Amino acid sequence: MSSHLYREDRIVYSSNGEAMGAYEYQRWAEPPTEMIQHVLFRALRSSGRYRSVYAQRSSIRGDYLLHGQLYDFKEITGSSMSARLALELELRDTKTASTVWTHLYNHDEPVEGKDVSAVVAALNRNVQRATNEFTASLVQYFSSRPPAPLASPAQ
Repeated sequence: MSSHLYREDRIVYSSNGEAMGAYEYQRWAEPPTEMIQHVLFRALRSSGRYRSVYAQRSSIRGDYLLHGQLYDFKEITGSSMSARLALELELRDTKTASTVWTHLYNHDEPVEGKDVSAVVAALNRNVQRATNEFTASLVQYFSSRPPAPLASPAQ
C-alpha cells in the first residue's frame, strides 16, 4: 500500500522535504509499489527458507500474510541529494489474524551524481539494503519459532 504518488510510474522528488512533485518525462518501468514487491518476493523465494511465496491476488492462502506500507520513495534535493526510502512491513498470522512481526525501514541513501540516473541507482541501493534488512529480520523471527512438522499421510 502507498499514497497515489507511488502507485503511478512517475519519479517523485522533494526539495528539502517541503515541496513535492513528480518528473513529467522520467518514469519507472512500473509503479514503485510493484517493483519493490517483486524484489521482496524474489528475495524471499530465492532464500529457500519458505515453502512458497505468493501474491495476495492469487487464490492460494498461506499461513502468513506480509503486508507493506510505502511511505517514501523519492529524490530529496537540497545542499546534497539523497534517495529516501521509508517502508514498513508487517507479518500477520492468518490463523489468528494477529500481527506477529513488524519492521520499519527508513533511510536516506546518498546520491552519487546530479542526474536522475544517479537518483535511480541510489534508490535501487536503498531497496536492496531494505530487502536485506527485512529478510534478515524475518529469518530471526522464524528461527525463534520453528514451523510445526508436516503431518505424514495416514497409512
